[in-house]
Amino acid sequence: MDCPLCAALSRAESAETLLFEDDRCRVIRVADEAYPGFCRVLWKRHVAEMTELAAAERHHLMDVVFATEQALRESMNPDKINLASLGNMVPHLHWHVIPRFRDDRHFPEPIWGAPQRNGAVHAAPPTAALARSIAAALTHG
Repeated sequence: MDCPLCAALSRAESAETLLFEDDRCRVIRVADEAYPGFCRVLWKRHVAEMTELAAAERHHLMDVVFATEQALRESMNPDKINLASLGNMVPHLHWHVIPRFRDDRHFPEPIWGAPQRNGAVHAAPPTAALARSIAAALTHG
């Protein structure tokens, strides 16, 4: 199987900024200058759909997605958070967690759509603080 997410998960070192990891999933910060808070939650085992997971696994994955959303909301105060699980290009289960602002370059369109303006770039939360916030949301959530 030629899956770029499986390949990235199996590499000992990665260019990705790791924010959280457990035995089932990891949260990384996506390198996107226009969307500095953009995170991706990756399920470690190669499956394409949520229904391929057991109920407890689905619950755990969504807890991590929601903890990431909460941490981004608290640290960036965006106008909206977009959650997306597409998998059309890479059929390996993952969720995009994207803080959005009314003045970003695509709002109100998805970030993969046509730009609406040059757009403002908002400050990214510090990596260590964001990682702590995700862990705290999972502990207290």
